[in-house]
Amino acid sequence: MKEIKAIVRPNKLPALRDALREIKGFPGMTVSKAEGCSAPARHTPQSFKEDLTDYSPKVRIEIVVPDDVADAIFDAIARFAQTGHVGDGLVWMTTVERASFIHKPD
Repeated sequence: MKEIKAIVRPNKLPALRDALREIKGFPGMTVSKAEGCSAPARHTPQSFKEDLTDYSPKVRIEIVVPDDVADAIFDAIARFAQTGHVGDGLVWMTTVERASFIHKPD
């Protein structure tokens, strides 16, 4: 299993969600609010005020998926979340040793 996490612009979430739902085996996702700023090498603030307020709203997506759909989901996030501008976000994937749904026993 893999865990895919991404930080993306909030306005990209509806199109991304629709694209992910089209992937057979998409298990759903957790979405939470996040804030972040670019690395200094990627963005140079033009003023002291901008330097203190350069955090921009983002959403964090977390998905645990079977190995056979992980690449398709990762690629869809990278494709549908981008605008071509600095600050579009980040997507990464790690191995999950074990995962289980929490549910009432039978």
